[in-house]
Amino acid sequence: MKYLKISSLLLLTVSLFVLSCTNNNKPETKKDNNTYVIKNVNIIPMTANNNVIENATVVIHENIIQSINDATPSEATIIDGKGKWLIPGLVDMHVHTLSNGSFSQGYPTRGSTVNFNTQNLMTLYVANGVTTVFELSGRLGHFSQRDKIMEKSVIGPRMAIAAVIDGKGNEIKATTPIEGRQSVRNAKGLGYRFIKVYTWLNEETFKAVIDEAEKQNMKVVGHIPTAFEGKPAEDLFVPHFGLIAHAEELSKQTNDFSYEKAQEFARLAKKNNTWLIPNLSNMVWILKQAKSSESIQNSQSLKYVHPLMQSKWLNSNRFSESSPKLIEFFNKQKDFHIQIVKAFKEEGAPMLAGTDAGISGIIWGFSLHDELELLVEAGLTTEEALTSATRLPAKWLEIDDKIGTVETGKFADLILLDKNPLENINNTRSISGVFVNGKWLDKTKIDVILTKVAQWNDADKEKYKWKNRKNL
Repeated sequence: MKYLKISSLLLLTVSLFVLSCTNNNKPETKKDNNTYVIKNVNIIPMTANNNVIENATVVIHENIIQSINDATPSEATIIDGKGKWLIPGLVDMHVHTLSNGSFSQGYPTRGSTVNFNTQNLMTLYVANGVTTVFELSGRLGHFSQRDKIMEKSVIGPRMAIAAVIDGKGNEIKATTPIEGRQSVRNAKGLGYRFIKVYTWLNEETFKAVIDEAEKQNMKVVGHIPTAFEGKPAEDLFVPHFGLIAHAEELSKQTNDFSYEKAQEFARLAKKNNTWLIPNLSNMVWILKQAKSSESIQNSQSLKYVHPLMQSKWLNSNRFSESSPKLIEFFNKQKDFHIQIVKAFKEEGAPMLAGTDAGISGIIWGFSLHDELELLVEAGLTTEEALTSATRLPAKWLEIDDKIGTVETGKFADLILLDKNPLENINNTRSISGVFVNGKWLDKTKIDVILTKVAQWNDADKEKYKWKNRKNL
């Protein structure tokens, strides 16, 4: 009997324990790693009316803006937006991103001799809230980078990629209208959606490339060829030539740097529906380097640039030691570009923010904040400058149903700022955190990943010398 009582007591204890475990196995309420709620944030939506939404609640699920000021889920990561400002992710409409390649021919199966860490390259963009870029020196390596971003093995911006067609050089070469048309068709077959026309195309081939691009439903961006120099301004604006890559393309076509000439360009651009990337950063940095080789050395962001490019910019800079006469000319061009911005604004001809990132001194990601500041100095309001880097680029790229504004249903490409950029455009630099396709990077995380890039670059400085690039 004694053993039976013990056994019965033991059985009862085990039963109660099992029952207790069954009840306790109910899932605990956990944070959903794919859902975020930003509370009490001020939204600058960058829509056409751009009415600021104060103290709002934004729900993000997966990579989509799920709701604004609607019901909030019980399971979510909460972000305190009190006193902060939410804007769309920024778009740089003119970049040259590094990609794998070779400086020597090598043997047929060797592959690239220089391989860049894709995440290190893309970190510079996302750390600065640049969530979309327009790659204007498209190579097949850029498609690989885009695929890594889309499959989420790399955190990076959305990439639109243009194929470059030129009359000479290392791009797709076309010297006749027939070659030009075939080059466009080939580019489409390779997966390009945009064509960039370049400096050395002759007039007939330039026009044929643009005409064929229209037939292939591909938009055209790029340079105005030197073949047009000395010709009437109206000849520069060919139908379907949709976007000029630099204000410099206009200043190279004239010796008349008057405001009246800028107005003429603006009128013709508006009539032809040709948009403009002023790209003020380009001439500002050319002028800095022409005046002093120390301008790049003193850049606080240089440490984030791959050591091979650091070496090139510092030791093989084609603008250093420019003559006083050339510096004077660069100054005139810079001033004329500001007049062009004013004239395009007056005419209502659309302008897009782009920086030529990757050209010596112009550092990916960081440069877009410089460009926004330059645009405001040239006469744009802070809202107009922000529009040039958000809603309007999305419209030109034909993805405005997906990005460019803070609205329900759009991709969660967003920047959380500590200060209001409508009050001061420099406040775009006061980044508290960035959503990149729904992935949240707070300021601490951004600082960590930037530090990793700088440390990697510093550790490999001796390996990557521009003068030794053929031996890599």
